[in-house]
Amino acid sequence: MPKQKGFSLIELLIVVAIILIIAALAVPNFLRSRMAANESAAAGAVRIVTSAQISYNSTYPSVGFASTLTALGGSNCNPPSITSACIIDAPLAAGQRSGYDFVITNVSGTPASTYNVIATPSSYNSSGTKYFCANEDSILRYSFSVISTCTASISAQ
Repeated sequence: MPKQKGFSLIELLIVVAIILIIAALAVPNFLRSRMAANESAAAGAVRIVTSAQISYNSTYPSVGFASTLTALGGSNCNPPSITSACIIDAPLAAGQRSGYDFVITNVSGTPASTYNVIATPSSYNSSGTKYFCANEDSILRYSFSVISTCTASISAQ
């Protein structure tokens, strides 16, 4: 009987098993690197909002700091206004970017002299594990637990 050319079923199963083992080792590393990228983007976005708040405060001194992300963003920018300053992009003004949710809280004073910007992972342990915040002192802080108010007791980054 002539010998047939090709791979046997056992050989193919071994190759598939090796590929699955390699994939099982690579996927967690990919997810961790994606989470690190989301966290880095969230920290950058908090810095952007902080810079936008400084610009907004300089442009509208009678108002002070913006009380919402929508006021910092906007779609009607001809001309920019107190409710639509067009300083940040639309996704960030909507409160979401790179697996994080953003909100401005604790705005107080007339004109507004204090604020907190807080970034929370949209899906904890999937999109990120760190919570980020900044306030009128412009120092970026992070925590591994939920942040409700950005204070000096939270670790600075």
